[in-house]
Amino acid sequence: MKRTLLALTLLAALPFAASAADGVSYTYVEGGYTATNTDAGDADGWAIKGSGAIAPNFHLFGEFDKQEIDGTNIDVDHYRVGVGYNRDITANTDLLTRVAYEKYDAGQGIDFDGYSVEAGVRSALAPNFEGYALAGYEDGGNDYDGEFYGRLGGQVKFNQTWGLSGDVKFIDGDTQYFVGPRVSF
Repeated sequence: MKRTLLALTLLAALPFAASAADGVSYTYVEGGYTATNTDAGDADGWAIKGSGAIAPNFHLFGEFDKQEIDGTNIDVDHYRVGVGYNRDITANTDLLTRVAYEKYDAGQGIDFDGYSVEAGVRSALAPNFEGYALAGYEDGGNDYDGEFYGRLGGQVKFNQTWGLSGDVKFIDGDTQYFVGPRVSF
């Protein structure tokens, strides 16, 4: 009876036993320059992002960025925290899905909460380069209507620990981008 129960438990866990694709790490910290270009005006500042694998297929992630709107003294703080699921679909490519809580705060009572969901692929395209392509949806609850977006990113790896990361997000005619060093663990 115990052997049957053990065999059934191992068989049930088999679909969840996969791990990240070769050459792709979900445990890292990065920081750098971020900017947003819109028809209404531009902003730029700094960001810090991180992710930590909590199981072979799951990771927690978060980011904080602070941007100042050009020609003003208005700073916009953006927080994003969430959980992601990754499943290898080839030896070097993962299917990636994420869901996150988002908060924007411009001070003086101008803030809103929302969420985002995204899905796509992340792949180790070469030993020293990885990239990803994601499609997502971001909604600000009652404060602003939801929008679909696309996100492209990559990392040039100098070695197993250090790299240079970049990300571009296209949403409703606006462009948001990030570039900075990444430390992978």
